[in-house]
Amino acid sequence: MRLLNRIGLALGLLATSVMAHAGPALDGIQEKQATNWHAIIMFCLFVALTMGITYWAASRTKSTADFYTAGGGITGFQNGLAIAGDYMSAATLLGLSAMVYGQGYDGYIYMLAFFAGWPIILFLMAERLRNLGRFTFSDITAYRLDQGKVRTMAAISSLTVVCFYLLAQMVGAGQLIKLLFGLEYKIAIFVVGILMMFYVIFGGMVATTWVQIIKACMLLVGGTLVMVLAMSRFGFSYHNLVQQATAVHKLGPKLMYPGSLLADPVTAISLGLGLMFGTAGLPHILMRFFTVTNAKEARKSVLYASGFVSYFFNVIFLMGLCGILIVGQNGSFFEGGKIGGKLIGGGNMVAMHLAKAVGGNMLLGFLAAVAFATILAVVSGLALAGASAISHDLYARVIMKGKASESTEIKVSKIATICLGFVAIVLGILFEKQNIAFMVGLAFGVAAAANFPVLILSMYWKGLTTRGALWGGYGGLVSAVLFVLFSKSVWVDVIGNKAALFPYTQPALFAMPIAFLLAFIFSKLDGSERAKAEIEAFEDQYVRAQTGFGAATATKH
Repeated sequence: MRLLNRIGLALGLLATSVMAHAGPALDGIQEKQATNWHAIIMFCLFVALTMGITYWAASRTKSTADFYTAGGGITGFQNGLAIAGDYMSAATLLGLSAMVYGQGYDGYIYMLAFFAGWPIILFLMAERLRNLGRFTFSDITAYRLDQGKVRTMAAISSLTVVCFYLLAQMVGAGQLIKLLFGLEYKIAIFVVGILMMFYVIFGGMVATTWVQIIKACMLLVGGTLVMVLAMSRFGFSYHNLVQQATAVHKLGPKLMYPGSLLADPVTAISLGLGLMFGTAGLPHILMRFFTVTNAKEARKSVLYASGFVSYFFNVIFLMGLCGILIVGQNGSFFEGGKIGGKLIGGGNMVAMHLAKAVGGNMLLGFLAAVAFATILAVVSGLALAGASAISHDLYARVIMKGKASESTEIKVSKIATICLGFVAIVLGILFEKQNIAFMVGLAFGVAAAANFPVLILSMYWKGLTTRGALWGGYGGLVSAVLFVLFSKSVWVDVIGNKAALFPYTQPALFAMPIAFLLAFIFSKLDGSERAKAEIEAFEDQYVRAQTGFGAATATKH
């Protein structure tokens, strides 16, 4: 139970931080722990398998296309699993099951909000992304605009998102592996950083994609197994489950009604916008659409990903309801054995307790290993996206003006991966005792406010010019950063001031309109010859976006 308690604290931190809520400080969980051999053995098997895949992938990674996009040889089904893997995080498993356990139907509404927007957005974007881009989303934003200025702006936004998201994941991963292996925090951070660099440097996008696919399958299998074992106790009857859950839960019949989520609608809407449009602006998600052969496979990958994610959300909903009865009515999962008191390990431990209740230590160890594999897969994708922004956008296109050789570009990308890896390790160590929850909110906020507006306007609005794109991109980036800086999450909780200068913790609702407005105003005010040429070039871009004609030579523009 002591180990469960410690694991729960770390997972709780991770879950809350990734869900962009204010999470608890890390103080008090630096103690070296005993080892969970079930989790260690399963995690070692995962690492051994992915190392083998990396060795195989290394022999296939010869060109920039292989390194950045797996040579465009990933199928729609495989890419759908990888995208779903990016979306189904440890936070999804732990945080949302705990939300259903505590708030019932509100948890399901949260999942719907979490899920509903992104397939629409990605369906609108998937085909055009694949037809217009090749390695990074800057290929699209800069397609008919000033290559140097727009790519620089997009690379800065991408690196900002990658660094903050990477840091949040590294701190959570360091805590988790320390608890699983009994390692010191610094050694744990090095293990995560070294594994991440190994996957990306030697295997590129091929290895990164397969790591994500394997992890997604593990998460789907693990969640399904726990759900099936739990539902078997209620005769696989949803009616029986709901009837019994409402009878014992403190909310009673209101368990299945919408409730507290509407208490702060501004924050709820801003969070929803950030998650929805931030996902469509995350560089490591957007890169996945360049790994498939054509626009048809890109659309299929969104369809498959939507199916996997929606299935998994329903699994989690049932797990949360089962937890009310199996975990919530068992005193051994509460501190002091008092049913209804504080769960051992914290509120986010419902899924882990449920796994132990229905499958013993073996299933608990499996889920703990899956949680860590999830983090490793995400940080690998982030490192590759950051390295691509440096090598493809800044080095090859801005500095070398498209004259860099493929071998040199790959070499720069690998050096950038090593640099990003060590930066992540150093920052992970420096921020060990800090509350890093705001960084994920910042990453999604910047992605939603800086990347998404310019990207969607460049694909759909003829009137966008370089001047408008730069004002919109930098305006969204700066406003999102300032809103988070002045919010309670940073201004009060981290810096220590008495009151926040900005009353909300999520920036998307305010930063996104600023970005769109600046892009529109400064595009309209731009009457230069360059602007006229950029507007005229939209017709050519439109044909290619619709047909994919010339897509094979996307990097040549």
